[in-house]
Amino acid sequence: MNAEAHELVIDVQGLCKSFGGRRVVDQLDMQVRRGEIYGFLGPNGSGKTTSIRMLCGLLTPDAGSGRCLGYDILKEAAEIKRHVGYMTQRFGLYEDLTLRENLEFIARMYAIGHRQAAVQRSLARLGLADRHRQLAGALSGGWKQRLALAACLLHEPRLLLLDEPTAGVDPKARRDFWEQIHRLAAEGVTVLVSTHYMDEAERCHRLAYLAYGHLLVHGTVPEVVAASGLTTWAVEGEGLTALADELRGLPGVLQVAAFGTTLHVSGTDAVQLEASTAPFRSTGNHRWQLSVAGLEDVFIQLMEGARDNYAHSG
Repeated sequence: MNAEAHELVIDVQGLCKSFGGRRVVDQLDMQVRRGEIYGFLGPNGSGKTTSIRMLCGLLTPDAGSGRCLGYDILKEAAEIKRHVGYMTQRFGLYEDLTLRENLEFIARMYAIGHRQAAVQRSLARLGLADRHRQLAGALSGGWKQRLALAACLLHEPRLLLLDEPTAGVDPKARRDFWEQIHRLAAEGVTVLVSTHYMDEAERCHRLAYLAYGHLLVHGTVPEVVAASGLTTWAVEGEGLTALADELRGLPGVLQVAAFGTTLHVSGTDAVQLEASTAPFRSTGNHRWQLSVAGLEDVFIQLMEGARDNYAHSG
């Protein structure tokens, strides 16, 4: 086994899972390295949460194999769970207990030695020490998120699984959260995170995009953008809504999307796209400029393609 393989925290092949006769995850292959922040993206129902739960031993795959933290995901799920911190979408702690009481309860569940010291470290690490007597139910969304992360970190996990952890949290709290995640990654903690936010996706070291159980693309942000093959024109000026209506459906125009005061016109056939937009560019009514496709352009394309595939698959 080479040095890179020794650093693999997750190495799985062909994972499949079905519910009620519907394949929710289909032939998932994935490798994640130590200290990496790996982002899961995709529409609701794409299999992100199911994939995360299979990786951490909470769900048994119907097919496939692999290892997480060196343990077999089929035979050693209990060992995996001892070394994983899992943060769900919804706040799962007791709102009628104080912050300290919640953490003390979690510490007892994990049978952590020197519980008081561990709880105090976790409170201090997330900036919660001054609020330790406050009831969890009285916290704002951002502070609840910090408490949930503090609970995840009590047993010093080697792998964090975060399922849309910043949904409904204000931008400042989201930024603080991601700074903490990057500090943890720098310490060697591996992080899997599902998100719908493009700015968060760009903070990940690598990304995977899932749609209806299929892994469509994975890699770094530049790799994912390059693999899309998209050419994008950025358009500025007046009357962009009317222009968008005229452009949609033209040969080579795969998507037309508004981004603030700019319109993005994209396609994978650069020559055809240029030919279809040439009459509009020659009028001088708008400012047209070739632009690098953004992550959101790529994911809109992937989502639309996946939706079509899903509709045809029945």
